[in-house]
Amino acid sequence: MASTPFKVCITLGTRPEAIKLAPLIKKFQRSKALITYVILTGQHQEMVRQVMKLFNIEANEDLKIMQPDQSLTDITCRSLKGLEEIFKKIKPQFVIVQGDTTTSFAASLAAFYQKIPVGHVEAGLRTDNIYNPYPEEANRRLISQLAQLHFAPTHLALENLKNSNITGEIHLTGNTVVDALLDVAKKFPDCNIDGLDWDNYDVLLATVHRRENWGDPLKNIIKGFSLILEKFPNVALLIPMHRNPVIREPIQDLLGKHPRVFLTEPLDYTKLIGAIQRCYLLLTDSGGLQEEAPSLGKPLLVLRDTTERPEAVEAGTATLVGTDPYKILTKVDELLTNKLTYAKMANTINPFGDGQSSNRILEIVQSFLHRESL
Repeated sequence: MASTPFKVCITLGTRPEAIKLAPLIKKFQRSKALITYVILTGQHQEMVRQVMKLFNIEANEDLKIMQPDQSLTDITCRSLKGLEEIFKKIKPQFVIVQGDTTTSFAASLAAFYQKIPVGHVEAGLRTDNIYNPYPEEANRRLISQLAQLHFAPTHLALENLKNSNITGEIHLTGNTVVDALLDVAKKFPDCNIDGLDWDNYDVLLATVHRRENWGDPLKNIIKGFSLILEKFPNVALLIPMHRNPVIREPIQDLLGKHPRVFLTEPLDYTKLIGAIQRCYLLLTDSGGLQEEAPSLGKPLLVLRDTTERPEAVEAGTATLVGTDPYKILTKVDELLTNKLTYAKMANTINPFGDGQSSNRILEIVQSFLHRESL
């Protein structure tokens, strides 16, 4: 007589979560030992839907919490209340969260309040600065106190978890972003942007969105971009802009009229991966791009003072440059003019995984649920 499948809820709210959980969702849905429910909070809406369509994933529930000018408190409270009702209805035996978003924290807390075990994908990242990145550093630390299974993407993340004296099992799995990335990169090697001549320019791909970079840091970053464009007439700058006006308006005001600056709406995942493959290098404050760039052999400059992914810096695939415009210019100058420096960064071995992370996580969760049921 076959045993009853276990119910698992996989929660997500933002595009990075959707990307990193998509290969995991597909693996879980194929397992006969599990019934997998995909739960959206709606922290991001349109961008998440693009990713889900790409990977042919349907949501079972969508809280649609997104509202204009919502605060972190708004996101947390609406997610927490909505997830409480969903978990009570579904009665899952396990909940999976990813990374360090407010959605992930709220889902972990909602599951904890109902004594449902939590598995944390991409666990153990740390900057040791509670306000940088904000609120992500606090979110992932709080999730670590609630999770019973921790899926560490790297050896350093695993050691961070051990040093935190957290409860629960710690497993080294690699990062699921590599699973998603390698699949998409094969299918979408290009990115067409109106007016952008990839062949005759050294294209720099830049993204900025972190809360700690709002205000003066963003203005300094933009000044750094302007200095690069002034010094290198063969450089073009591609900036997919965040939808938040706090970010987009200063960029539009200061760079929007430059003939070699290409401002776009957020690129869907296929175009983003195509752009990474076509560009010369990346400048970003994004966490996910620090993992994706080395997977595709592209040097990356981190527009932050700290990173929770020091493996990329230690391996040599990324360099912390902060927000000082002259430091940004100096490092870009070096990569544009020194082929040996560029080659060293581009050819370093990716420290984030081999594309088999989702398989490992599936096996660990199934084993855990089987043991708990005995």
